Amino acid sequence: MNRIEIDQILSKIQATEKEGAGNPRVKEIFNRLLRDLFYAIEDLNITDTELWMALDYLNKAGREGEWGLLYAGTGLEHYIDERLDWEDAQAGLIPKTPRTIEGPLYVAGSPETQSFAHLETVPEKDAERLYMQGYVLDESGAPVEGALIEVWHCNLKGMYSHFDSTQPEFNLRRAIRTGKDGKYQFKSFLPVGYSCPPGGSTDLLMTALGRHGSRPAHIHFFVTAPKFRKLTTQINIAGDPLLGQDFAFADKDGLVPEITRISLEQAKENGMDEPYASIDFNFNIVRERDGIALGENHRKRASADPQNA
Repeated sequence: MNRIEIDQILSKIQATEKEGAGNPRVKEIFNRLLRDLFYAIEDLNITDTELWMALDYLNKAGREGEWGLLYAGTGLEHYIDERLDWEDAQAGLIPKTPRTIEGPLYVAGSPETQSFAHLETVPEKDAERLYMQGYVLDESGAPVEGALIEVWHCNLKGMYSHFDSTQPEFNLRRAIRTGKDGKYQFKSFLPVGYSCPPGGSTDLLMTALGRHGSRPAHIHFFVTAPKFRKLTTQINIAGDPLLGQDFAFADKDGLVPEITRISLEQAKENGMDEPYASIDFNFNIVRERDGIALGENHRKRASADPQNA
C-alpha cells in the first residue's frame, strides 16, 4: 500500500474521535504513534502473524512484570536521561554528579537514619564488606544539611528485597539524612552484577537482538533536599568485567569511584574487626530554578504500603 492509501485508513480511524471530547494530548501522541506504526508495518512488510506474536509477547511481559526491565534494556530509559541532560544543558545547568537511570526496583519508605546506616538487615555471608562515605554538596562545594540519600542494591544472588520474597523488607535499602556537615556513610558489601530473568520477556528480546541482558555491579541512589533538584544516579563497582557493556546503558564516566582495600591490620587501627573495601564519593546537587524541566518525573513506584504504590 502507498502512503495515500494508509493515510486514508488513518483518517477514517481519526474521524471517529468526537470533537471536543477526550484528552488532546493523548490524541496527539496516539495518532502520531499509530501513523508511524502503520508506516513501519508497510515499509518492513510486517505480517499479521508477526503482529499477533508481538501481542502475545507484550502480554507475557505484562504478566511477568518486566516492562521496567524492557524500558531500560531497549535503551529508552537511557535516551530519556540523555534528553534530560540536553534540556539541562540548554538551560545552562551542568550537574557535577552525572544523572543516570533509576531502573524499576526502587521501593519507597526505606528506614531513615541520621548520617550513618547499616544496609544489611541480615548480614550477607561470604561478601566483601563495604564502607561508603562522602558528602552532599551544593554547586559551590558547601555541605547541604538535611539532604536525604536513599540507597538500594541487590544481594549476592542479584536479587532485590521487596521483589524477592526470601529477603526481609527493606534489606539493602536505607535512607540517610545528613547533618550540618553534609556527611553520610553506610556499611554494606560490594554487590555483584546480574542478568535479567532467564527465559523472561527481556531475556527473549535481548537474545533475538543478539545482545546480552546483564548489568555490571552497581548501587542506586536518590539524593533530595529542600529547594534542590532531585539527583537520580548510580555508581558502578570498579573492576567489574561488564563495565562499558551495561545492557541498560547506565554506566557513565564519573560514576566508577576508586575502591580502597583496607587490611585486617589497618581495620583494627580504625576500630574495625574485619577487612573491608572503602569508597569515597561526594554527591553534588544543584538548586531548583524556574523555567527548566523538573528534576523529578513523579512516576508510580513500588512501596511497602500498597496505598502509596
